[in-house]
Amino acid sequence: MNCTSCKPKTCKASQSCGSESFISNDIIEEYKIPKNQKIAQSAAKLVDGMKAGNYSRISEMIEFIKDMQYKNVGFAYCFGMENEVRAIKTIFKDNGIKVSAISCSIGGINQDDVNDTSCIHKVSCNPLGQAHQLNSEKTDFAIIIGICLGHDILLQRKLECDFSTLIVKDRVHRHNPILGIQEFNHLSN
Repeated sequence: MNCTSCKPKTCKASQSCGSESFISNDIIEEYKIPKNQKIAQSAAKLVDGMKAGNYSRISEMIEFIKDMQYKNVGFAYCFGMENEVRAIKTIFKDNGIKVSAISCSIGGINQDDVNDTSCIHKVSCNPLGQAHQLNSEKTDFAIIIGICLGHDILLQRKLECDFSTLIVKDRVHRHNPILGIQEFNHLSN
């Protein structure tokens, strides 16, 4: 399936194109599961509630957390973004949200201990440790901030709560990966 090549875009007119691998009524029933319904409703307040395009991602997260009534919010962050995380944590605190912040270096585990092919005996990122810590703190919503590609996958596999990403690490484009499109457009010209 390749939606980008579709010309009629019947889905935008609330009609199936017939290419999907699911039965729409089954998916609708999944949305009716209370935990999914609550998230769908909270997301709709941001998207359909005339707020889309008016809120920054941080503001959206604050509104979403409040609407979902999350009590234990945790940041899983890259140590290299600790100053930014302090600032974000202050914003959340000023908005009445309690946050714990877990650095990628938690536990002080060395790279050669977590990667069988590494001979680097310096501290490693520890996304599995971050997830364990957030889970032990009964985090009900985790926010991922600047975790490296691959490490984010390990973190997300282990989290036992809802999560979303605030900052995607892209050192080349100042953590704005969509700017990478320009890089490839330039190469094709």
